[in-house]
Amino acid sequence: MSAKGNSAVGEQGAPKRTKAAKRPVKASVTAPKAGPKAGAKAGAKPAAKAAAKAAKPESRLAMVRRARKINRELAEVFPYAHPELDFRNPFELLVATVLSAQTTDLRVNQTTPALFAAYPTPEDLAAAVPEEVEELIRPTGFFRAKTKSIMGLAKALRDDFGGEVPGRLDDLVKLPGVGRKTAFVVLGNAFGVPGITVDTHFMRLARRWKWTESDDPVKIEAEIAEIFPKSEWTMLSHRVIFHGRRICHARKPACGACPIAPLCPAYGEGETDPEKAQKLLKYEKGGYPGQRLNPPPDYPGRPAAPATGVAPGAE
Repeated sequence: MSAKGNSAVGEQGAPKRTKAAKRPVKASVTAPKAGPKAGAKAGAKPAAKAAAKAAKPESRLAMVRRARKINRELAEVFPYAHPELDFRNPFELLVATVLSAQTTDLRVNQTTPALFAAYPTPEDLAAAVPEEVEELIRPTGFFRAKTKSIMGLAKALRDDFGGEVPGRLDDLVKLPGVGRKTAFVVLGNAFGVPGITVDTHFMRLARRWKWTESDDPVKIEAEIAEIFPKSEWTMLSHRVIFHGRRICHARKPACGACPIAPLCPAYGEGETDPEKAQKLLKYEKGGYPGQRLNPPPDYPGRPAAPATGVAPGAE
């Protein structure tokens, strides 16, 4: 996905070299070697070095080392990375994750308090009147299909799992509306089982950073799993998603304000001017509220407003 600066220079009509041109000529002035000082004078940036390196084919080993360094850098930038859905138990996280399809986590967080107040358990939701559930989750969009999914999974939990959310991937993906992405969100954040969450942000950045060339979520998950140790999978997912939401946006990345610019082969696809890039930052990085109404204690940003509507900075 990185921009390529290939160019071709035609040589038709080039004059024949004269005899004088063939004779070697000693250069009177030698070009100065490029060094840190010369680069600084020319206004070179760390990202320029990354761009130069990117011009050469990157070995598998070099890519893995770069990927792991990105993860370490993101761990310092987002030490507070967390799931951005409000939940108090596995059931609430499961339902909230299903509702988050095709909408923002903020919108879900503003919708679920009323839903869980009315239907706090799988048994309650399974016995609900569909039209009443539809009205409660209408703000999340696709509310009829989502009502069918969350009521279906509630019935499955009631009938097949004793009203408890299972902690196994094979069981979770059998529930209505639950795919691998949703299952890994629940496993990683409610059960402590490592998993890679390949959402749209993760997929986009994994391709932008040349970790993968695939656009198949399952293949991406498998390829990324080979790069990072299993113990890192859940937090890696949070960090990458945080970075994608706050800095490395889809349409206009804030390259000039990116802390991992020297490691990014796609540097320059977005705004490189530091001041202009700073204005593109979202959520706590841009001084706006986050997506959660009840964020973790270590979250440095402001909680989102509970009122209906999308807070400033939300996607």
